[in-house]
Amino acid sequence: MTTTDHRTTATIEADPDLPIIRITRDFRAVPAQLLRAHTDPELYARWVGPEELSTRIDHWDARTGGSWAFTNLTAGEEPEEYSFHGCFHEVSEQRIVQTFTFDGWPEAVSLETLRIEDLGDGWSRLHGQSLFDSFEARNGMLESGMEVGVNEGYAALDALIADGAA
Repeated sequence: MTTTDHRTTATIEADPDLPIIRITRDFRAVPAQLLRAHTDPELYARWVGPEELSTRIDHWDARTGGSWAFTNLTAGEEPEEYSFHGCFHEVSEQRIVQTFTFDGWPEAVSLETLRIEDLGDGWSRLHGQSLFDSFEARNGMLESGMEVGVNEGYAALDALIADGAA
């Protein structure tokens, strides 16, 4: 596989038959680096979400049976906050399974599964799947601008990996 074969922009796909979003993205990183980027709260806060938002970790216990909560903050004269929370159902070297809830829409809980595939030669592929309780909730997520947040966040993660922070 050559560098041009790597997916360095996230592929975001909505399943036509199930309320699922699948995200695939390659990183010049080993699986342990990507696992750490998703389980270390200080590191996670440095890359997650769109560039225009900062992230405050409110609670983080990245272990099977643990839970998490964070808040995204806008800058400016009238800052806004967007809070999220969930539970870690499984945290292992093979995958992370967690719930994800936007506090502004608490009835729409998704179940997320993240798997990291070692591609060799210092590359890994991140496979994410979010299962929503309805097509309406899934479509609301897709229409929320998530594509910008996913791609900007992963670009920030690329930079952290390149700098040796991850």
